[in-house]
Amino acid sequence: MDKVIQVRNLYKLYRVGDEVVRALDGVDFDIFQGEFCAIVGTSGSGKSTLLNMLAGLEKPTKGNVVIAGSHIENMNEEQLVRFRRENVGFIFQSFHLLSTLNAVENVALPLSFRKVPRNVRNKKAEKMLELVNLKKHMKHFPNQMSGGQQQRVGVARALVVNPKIIFADEPTGNLDSHTSEEVMGLMQRVVREQNKTLVMVTHDVHLATYADRVFHISDGKILKIENNQRERTSEGEKHE
Repeated sequence: MDKVIQVRNLYKLYRVGDEVVRALDGVDFDIFQGEFCAIVGTSGSGKSTLLNMLAGLEKPTKGNVVIAGSHIENMNEEQLVRFRRENVGFIFQSFHLLSTLNAVENVALPLSFRKVPRNVRNKKAEKMLELVNLKKHMKHFPNQMSGGQQQRVGVARALVVNPKIIFADEPTGNLDSHTSEEVMGLMQRVVREQNKTLVMVTHDVHLATYADRVFHISDGKILKIENNQRERTSEGEKHE
């Protein structure tokens, strides 16, 4: 399997008054193509900092972040913007849907930034909404949809650019437990069927069980990496 993300000796230090806080304290790991990984930790553990580093939203103090073969710690802002646009999809806790756009238009939005013609991007958006079981809601506006439906639109929007990697930041943080399970099941299915690499940050240990591997982080260090293999290999072999 191809390594999509390689993190080596990663540090992020902040100065708070006279103290130096180690938000990340020498982190090393690899994530592979088609893998669903969860980064789990309490508030202040370093999990959000780590996600921001992987997405190129923050610069490390020291260390390497190699994504899809590119050293993103060396990129300038313009290169990072282009890199994210071409390689990354994001799923946010607060959905980040535009209230004046319907579901299709919200999903198609990232393609409009790429200057994709309207009819082409709307077709792709419709296809993604079908994938997340929202065929009947394509013309609905965010205020006409439940939280779970809005997050499905968020998943479709992340997928529409055909990204190599999807980053999800507490994607079920605003959902009730039943809806959270549904969205997690959807994300798990998308990873399998589309062979996507998904990295999710969560404080919820139960939701992390949907992932193939769970990275437990505390005080900026990865304490252990758990395997939830759930027949992943046999499924993977079938698809190859």
